[in-house]
Amino acid sequence: QVQVVESGGGLVQPGGSLRLSCAASGRMFSSYTLGWYRQAPGKQRELVAAISSGGSTEYADSVKGRFTISRDNAKKTVYLRMNSLKPEDTAVYYCNVRDSFRLVYWGQGTQVTVSS
Repeated sequence: QVQVVESGGGLVQPGGSLRLSCAASGRMFSSYTLGWYRQAPGKQRELVAAISSGGSTEYADSVKGRFTISRDNAKKTVYLRMNSLKPEDTAVYYCNVRDSFRLVYWGQGTQVTVSS
């Protein structure tokens, strides 16, 4: 069982920045594929960014050039740096962990609100 805990959400003005963190347990963290998803009210959960065990990344078109996903295997943590935030980025952000057995784990989510 992998425990997943997000942190770092909050209220920010348009154009501002936030960094989300996600700590995951487990001895094989370096082998995990890690992702950030978000879900806005009335919308489906969508992939924001993902990073493989080898460091390859992918991003939703809506966040390319503004968001950066990274991982620190020694700290068993994945980050999402969000710059130039827009009101449409408002959502609950969830951390997703997929282990080498393709089992998937989710965090409880952290609220990000972009508003003036």
